[in-house]
Amino acid sequence: QVQLVESGGGLVQAGASLRLSCAASGRTFSSLRMGWFRQAPGKQREFVAAISRSGGSSEYADSVKGRFIISRVNDKNTVGLQMNSLKPEDTALYYCAADRNGYTRGSHPTLFDYWGQGTQVTVSS
Repeated sequence: QVQLVESGGGLVQAGASLRLSCAASGRTFSSLRMGWFRQAPGKQREFVAAISRSGGSSEYADSVKGRFIISRVNDKNTVGLQMNSLKPEDTALYYCAADRNGYTRGSHPTLFDYWGQGTQVTVSS
């Protein structure tokens, strides 16, 4: 019902910045709470950030707080993740996700109903 496509991943050096984008289609975008998750080899998928339907509220994992910024442009059906001061431990496959119950809050992956295919971010030292 909702299709999500991530872009913007790549290989960068520690300390660099990178911007990820997610394009959504198939459902009224403004009705969805949007989020980003990541999964590194040998680890479970972990929460990165989420943004409310209107963009007025956001949540961040402690590991990225102060370095990453989530944003959305509802009239373009996109959500972004600006990643600054990247560290090798940020290396992971990054997923865009959508929560059809846009009024909810929280970081559990089970709260999100739709997922993109992921985009790889690799940070070298």
